[in-house]
Amino acid sequence: MLVIGHRGASVAAAENTVQAFVLADAMGADGVELDVRLAPDGRLLVKHDPLPTDLDDLEGYPELREVLAVCGEMLVNVEIKNSADELGRDAVEAVVQLTIAEMRSHGLAERWIISSFDWDTIERCRAIAPDIATAYLVMEATAGVIARTASAGHIAVHPDEQSVTAETVAACHDAGLAINTWTCNDPVRLVELADWGVDAVCTDKPDIALAVLGRRISPVEARWETPA
Repeated sequence: MLVIGHRGASVAAAENTVQAFVLADAMGADGVELDVRLAPDGRLLVKHDPLPTDLDDLEGYPELREVLAVCGEMLVNVEIKNSADELGRDAVEAVVQLTIAEMRSHGLAERWIISSFDWDTIERCRAIAPDIATAYLVMEATAGVIARTASAGHIAVHPDEQSVTAETVAACHDAGLAINTWTCNDPVRLVELADWGVDAVCTDKPDIALAVLGRRISPVEARWETPA
């Protein structure tokens, strides 16, 4: 099971900051997950919650280019935040195009996976960049979600870990999908998810997760992929 730093190493440093991503890499995480938003001035900023509307209040949030530059060779899960009530549907195209262009300037497509709660966003990402993996971000990987995601050609579903069961994992794999879950910090639960065959887990404590999973002794090749 891949260990993905949720918004970086977000216990050791403030989430979605350059320092948090640097620390995740230093801890040995296979990858990191981050949130990207389109600012009113056209910049791509890394922040989970909605951005302030006043441009003067945007200072201090890192730009996507700054974060990608410090991620080394790690895998990167870019979650695009662009709900219609914040930006309007017209902004989907802009944030998708800009995000993909920035990602392409920082490494090979194999390092990236794009996820979103917004179905139209991942559909558009897949349409214009079919070489970059895409995943549907959901609260629960229901049978309907799994079928929809697989039939559209996305490689993974990303459900809340509290909804994941052994049956969920098996159903995803049977459909040819990877299951990458968020956000787990409990050592016992991390082992359970790994035993069930979860492909990747987002955690605020990548160093703890790696130790619990014995990954300091037996490292794995890190890459986004669907089950064999």
